Amino acid sequence: MSEKADKRAEDGKRLFTPAGKPKRRPEAIADLMKDFIRSQKLSPGDRLPQERELIERFKAAKGTVREAMKALETQGLIFTRSGPGGGAFVAAPSAQHAMELLSTHFFFSPPTLSDIYAIRKALEPEVAALLAGHVSAEQLALLERTIRIYDHPPVDREEQYRQRVAELDFHSLLAQFSPNPLLGFLCGLMHNLLRELPLARQIYADPSPGSREEGLSYQYRLMAALKDGRAEDARAIAADHMAFAEAYMLQCAERLQSERLSETSAKA
Repeated sequence: MSEKADKRAEDGKRLFTPAGKPKRRPEAIADLMKDFIRSQKLSPGDRLPQERELIERFKAAKGTVREAMKALETQGLIFTRSGPGGGAFVAAPSAQHAMELLSTHFFFSPPTLSDIYAIRKALEPEVAALLAGHVSAEQLALLERTIRIYDHPPVDREEQYRQRVAELDFHSLLAQFSPNPLLGFLCGLMHNLLRELPLARQIYADPSPGSREEGLSYQYRLMAALKDGRAEDARAIAADHMAFAEAYMLQCAERLQSERLSETSAKA
């Protein structure tokens, strides 16, 4: 690998900009634009100044300003509209959009099932404890409606896959309801990574009997603890559920790998 390729690979792994290393000019201008949005207390839907004013305000070239605007648009912080009344406007970045951007970071080096479940086991019991006694009737109805998708045996492999994903949706709803938005976001990110992980999708589509009944048992018990406000019970149930889910997924992954090796040996 060339020195330039090595540097690109290292930059791709970097989690921060080291002190003393200046940002590229468009990145610095994008940061100044964020500061401007905050200082002016602009809200989603508010119009940003025209390009000429931004060039003058930030003392930057047209191409630099445009590159900075494109970066903010990619981040979901602004959107542009052409035609009469068009221009650049402040947007409300969605959690889903942010998760998709973060998931791309792992495109070439996806986390393992164990990586994901290490985070789920640490965080999801805390979400459950925080929610105990603080779940509204509407939120409970959403959780129950999700459970109804998989509270019966699937009729075919397509329904089985939908049911497995819906089981994950149940936990994503809990993350969405979390009173700690950062904690909820991190849990939701783990769910998105699972949905996109090729091995997890293969497990969800596998026709072998699954763990639906036991998973349902955990979720019904968790729902009862949430309704009753039993925080410690909710934490313990969620912890047991995550440990069970990890063991099940790893067991399935091992079986699928064994089957692939057997097929490869048979063809040799």
